[in-house]
This record gives sequence, structure tokens and C-alpha cells, in this order.
Amino acid sequence: MPNIGAFIAWGLLTALFLDTGWLPNEDLITIHPLMLNYALPMLIAYTGGSEVHGNRGAVIGVITTMGAIASVDVPMFLGAMILGPLSAWILKKFDDWATPKYKAGFEMLFNNFSLGIIGLVLAILAYISVGPLMGGLSTAMASAVDFLMSRSLLPLVAIIGEPAKVLFLNNALDHGIINPIAIQQVAEAGKSYLFLIIQNPGPGLGVLLAYTFFGGKRERQSAPGAIIIHFLGGIHEIYFPYILMNPLVIIPTILAGIAGLFTFGLLGAGMVAPASPGSIFAILAMAERSSYFGVIAGIAVSTIVSLVGTIPLLRFSKSEVPAVDTDNEKLNNEEVVLQRVNSDVFVNNIEHLPENPRLITFACDAGMGSSAMGASILRNQFKKNEIDIEVVNSSIYDIPENTDVVITQDGLLKNTMNHNLDITHFVTVEEFLQSPRYGELVDHYK
Repeated sequence: MPNIGAFIAWGLLTALFLDTGWLPNEDLITIHPLMLNYALPMLIAYTGGSEVHGNRGAVIGVITTMGAIASVDVPMFLGAMILGPLSAWILKKFDDWATPKYKAGFEMLFNNFSLGIIGLVLAILAYISVGPLMGGLSTAMASAVDFLMSRSLLPLVAIIGEPAKVLFLNNALDHGIINPIAIQQVAEAGKSYLFLIIQNPGPGLGVLLAYTFFGGKRERQSAPGAIIIHFLGGIHEIYFPYILMNPLVIIPTILAGIAGLFTFGLLGAGMVAPASPGSIFAILAMAERSSYFGVIAGIAVSTIVSLVGTIPLLRFSKSEVPAVDTDNEKLNNEEVVLQRVNSDVFVNNIEHLPENPRLITFACDAGMGSSAMGASILRNQFKKNEIDIEVVNSSIYDIPENTDVVITQDGLLKNTMNHNLDITHFVTVEEFLQSPRYGELVDHYK
């Protein structure tokens, strides 16, 4: 996710200067294969390594991945995702063992040479084994996709894709599996509609429209705002709770996904790079030059299918679904607390929050979508009430060290606590768009 801007730059380069682009330029397009084969995999490896072992992990991640890049003529995205963190973990284990044995004054010498020697060995091993393995895996996955496409079966991928999205696995599925294959297709064919397996906003838009007109009172009030955030803002996580509160609604979204993918394939639509966030504006910006009608038609078809399929399910379910109970007694259970180093952990105990917090952090899985939305809402409420507390957003894996209070979603609480052992104050919400917790926080600090 931190490198998505580089993918967008590569996509814009493709859309503009490829021979089928808006401004074909045979000189500038020479940047295209260099970014695809070297810059993007190395950025992935650098980021993965840094997450495991800081700057040293980032450096050895790039060194090791270069061995895999040199071994096969295939974009090494999958290899970079594995080798970056893996090589950093190996170096970290070596450092943990060797650091106490260094003599004073020799730290820099040992650090530099250990990284260089281990990095070289891992790069050679990657060249010999990992590169060909990842190349074969990429080829096999691409062949599977081609197999489904040639038999008009690719739309069935939505049977897996739509439930995965609702379970907040959308980032892992999209960036970890689908996009590497799609990018390889773009390099060969100039476009790919695989990007739209996860990024198609149609299924979610249909669900939100159905809730807008046929949902309970609470849902009718929140769904119109969610439509703007989902369709125009590209933050698809906003519609997931609307499905989770009525799981049968996943069925029309699956059918909508299948219908959308069938339409994209039928009309030959495709994109040249991933759209992030999945806003309609970003999708159209990344659409291949001749694919605008097909992309819009596929999104429209999936929206209609989702809307028509969701309406009877909502009308059948006459009673409103009660809000999720987020009392401290339910969330602050022994299973979670026992995994914490600190024993004094407070969940949703507003009265126990620090009196003068330095920082409140909204945390979600990727740290770039729904948490940013929640942080903006609370920040505006604080400003309106003249409360001078800094509010930011981040991934649950990268929460700032000076954070006093973390606000996260109910389902992410356990993971958030276990990755941030020094933080003791947590507030949970069912959805970031609206929550009674915001009012409680304002009252507490006002």
C-alpha cells in the first residue's frame, strides 16, 4: 500500500505513452519496462524488509530480490513480497545472535560486512531457486487466468472475491494475488480487466442504494453518505458493515460481481493499472483508451444486479438489526488481555482515558481508507468544540509510538492490541462513518 503511488505513475505512463495510449511516444515509453521489472519489485522488497527489520531489512530485501529479478524475465512482484520480509527476518535473527558478541568500536564494520555478505549469499540463492520458482508460479497463475478467460469462466472468480472483500481481505487479495497477474497482462496486451475484480464499485453501490430506500431507519440515514464515500471517494470498506449486518446480502453482490466481470469481458474493457482508492474517477483515469464504455457498462450492470437482488432481502427482513454491543465487558475478555504484556488495558472505558492525550490514532488494516475517514470526522468535531488534541490515522501495524488512545473497529481490536503492546487505551467502533463513541469522546474532553 505505501507504494501504490508508484503503480499509479506506471499506469499513467502506460496510458499516455504506450503505442495505444493518448500520447504515443517511443522514447518516453522506454521508462515503462524499467519501472515494471526493477523499480516496482524493488520498492515492494524495500518496504517489506523495512517492516521486519528497519533500514537494514529494507536494504537486504532489495539485494536479495535483485537475484530473483536477474534470473527470469518475469515481473518479480510475488518474489519481492516473499524475499523482502524473509531476507530481513534472516538478517534480524543474525543480528540478535551476533550483536552481543561485537567488540566495542567494531559495530559499524560488523554491521556493514554482515549485511553485505548475507545479502550476497541470499541473492545467489534467490537467483538459483526462488527466481525460477516465482517465475513458474507467475506463469502458472497467468495460465489459469487465461484458461478461465478463454472459456468465459473468469467471472466465477467473484464467488471468492466478493466474500473476501467483506471480510476485509480485499487489500491482500487485490495487491497480493490479482494485481501482479493483471500487471503482467498489461505488459503483454496493453490492458486487463482483472483490476476490476476487487475494484469494481458496482456491487457495493447497489447494496448502499438498496439500504438508502429500503433499509431500516438508521441505515437510511447513513447509506447516502456512504455512497459518496464509496463511489466517489473510493473507500469500499464503508459498505462492508451493511453486508455483515445482513449476511444474506452477500449473495446479490456475488451475482453482481459475476455479471460485471462478464460484461467487462464481453465488451473488451480493461485498465492499465490499479486504481487506488477505487473511486470512479480513479478507475476511469486508469481505464484503457478504448475501454471507457465497457468499464462504465460493467459497473452499471453490477450495480443494477446488486440493487435488484438486495431489495427483496431487505424487505423480507422487516426488523432493524440491533447495533453491535461494544461494551467493555464483552471486548475486554481474558483471551485478548492474556496476550498483552501490560495487564492494565482499558477498552471503551471513556472515563479512564488520559486527561491530556498527546495523540489519538485511528487504525485500520491498511491505514489509508476507512481510518482516514474516521480521523477526519473526529478531528472536525474536536475543532468545532475547541478541543486541541491531535488526531491522525495509520495502519494497525504502524501506529505512532507517542499515541495515547487508539480507535479501531470491533473486529480489529485483538490484532491491534497484540501489535501495539505499549498502548493501554483503546476505543472501538462498529463503523468509522458514524459512532456514538465520537460524541462520548467530545463530551469527555470538552
